Amino acid sequence: MNWKQLISAKRWGYEHRETHDHLDARSEFQRDYDRLIFSSPFRRLQNKTQVFPLPGAVFVHNRLTHSLEVASVGRSLGRLFYTLMKKENPNIDEEVPYLQEVGNIVSAACLSHDLGNPAFGHSGEAAISSFFIEGKGMQYKDRVSASQWADLTHFEGNANALRILTHPFNGKDDKGFALTYSTLASIVKYPCEAKDGHVKGKLHRKKYGFFESEKESFARIADELGLLRDPENPNGYLRHPLVYLVEAADDICYNIIDLEDAHHLKILSYEEVEDLLMPLCGDEKLRTRLDSLHDKASRVELLRAKAINTLINGCAEVFIRHQEEILQGKFHRSLMDALDADIVNHMKTISKISVAKIYNAPAVVQIEIAGYKVMNSLLEEFIPAYLKQDKTVFDKKLVAMIPEQFHTSNEDTYSKIRAVLDFVSGMTDVYAVDLYRKIKGIEIATLS
Repeated sequence: MNWKQLISAKRWGYEHRETHDHLDARSEFQRDYDRLIFSSPFRRLQNKTQVFPLPGAVFVHNRLTHSLEVASVGRSLGRLFYTLMKKENPNIDEEVPYLQEVGNIVSAACLSHDLGNPAFGHSGEAAISSFFIEGKGMQYKDRVSASQWADLTHFEGNANALRILTHPFNGKDDKGFALTYSTLASIVKYPCEAKDGHVKGKLHRKKYGFFESEKESFARIADELGLLRDPENPNGYLRHPLVYLVEAADDICYNIIDLEDAHHLKILSYEEVEDLLMPLCGDEKLRTRLDSLHDKASRVELLRAKAINTLINGCAEVFIRHQEEILQGKFHRSLMDALDADIVNHMKTISKISVAKIYNAPAVVQIEIAGYKVMNSLLEEFIPAYLKQDKTVFDKKLVAMIPEQFHTSNEDTYSKIRAVLDFVSGMTDVYAVDLYRKIKGIEIATLS
């Protein structure tokens, strides 16, 4: 793979349109970022769970604030990579015209990396998958292909993000978000389909990156950008190099910022957070600065900022150092896993404590269980109603509740199920609970 081909301003749905000239206020990749910022799916992230329940007396991160922070870190990683490349080769801009845009590409991809995640975090994904694995959705197995069934039994937010960005939803722009090819490729961490994913020891196949419905779309993107075919999986590809930066930005944020939220919620003491973050800060004068701050929340914020800065610099250096391996598809670790051994071991300690004290905290577990029940119940109601040929009056009323944009003219079972999943997976936590209450008769809707 080569950077000149990998970084393309070609835009999905407008492949034959000329790019804007240099006098325009925004580059093509800044346009990607802006389109995402102003979009409805992005705004809905403000009411989707990141880790802790929403809303609460103490403000914690939701999917939207997390995505904004990941985009900020991603931009720094991209800019640092370009700066180091420019330092090594002052003429790099002539050889790779869009290389200076890497920061904008990565930040746009970061902004959309969680766009396909359903309500209630990973619990929502699990609920959708289990509906088909062991719930009432099992009845549809013989009505779809093996690859389609793999999609349904392993619902994946990463693949759903690509669908949201490229699928021609009913009544909407048939070109989707019309993002650039490079931004689209940079969000696909696992460039294979469901039946080829979930392979242990294979980073690019840890999960999967596109549904069968978007298989041809991703192939178009991959071929245009010159992504390498996976030698062990002819139906899949190796990662676009910028995926490593997007992944690193996400890893940095959730590993560090979950500690900050845990402190706000009094799950972790200040002393515990300091012990976890101080080894990552690398600032000899930091103790003096911390002692000058009497507010513990401010101390945590300072530790968080220093730790993130250390990890950004480390990941950028790893990316530069292993650049040739990455371009050849021979680098099979995340950037975080390739950092200095002491940092890697310390991050494992943070992960272990996060699992034990944060992700299994009673409030977190409760929202996961409640979310699981809500999502499963919604699927039990909407999927049979939408698929029935002879609909009852109640079925028709349920179908009428699905917004027109999610309806499909296709008659096959997979397309119809996918249409309902588009509707349900796009819900916010608040909307899903509200709809669940109304459908179950727990709360009666009133006219306003």
